[in-house]
Amino acid sequence: MRTLLIVLTVVEILIVVAVLAGYLIAIARSLTRISENLGKVTFGVRAIETQSASIGPSVTRINEQLTGIAGALGGVSAKAERIGQRR
Repeated sequence: MRTLLIVLTVVEILIVVAVLAGYLIAIARSLTRISENLGKVTFGVRAIETQSASIGPSVTRINEQLTGIAGALGGVSAKAERIGQRR
């Protein structure tokens, strides 16, 4: 009887270890897929960063031009009001 209990305990431990190994293999596969997907996302983000690098200087130049235009609008609107009052 005692031998049977020992054998059953060893079999149970082997089953638990096998199940744990199966779960660890499944987790490893999931992590591998996640790693591949993150690699693709990183590649895409770097491509976007490279392609949009020229936007920064252009935006600075556009903002400077818009500041000049905004400064001139005050004079233009004053002239337009004077012309409108004459008519």
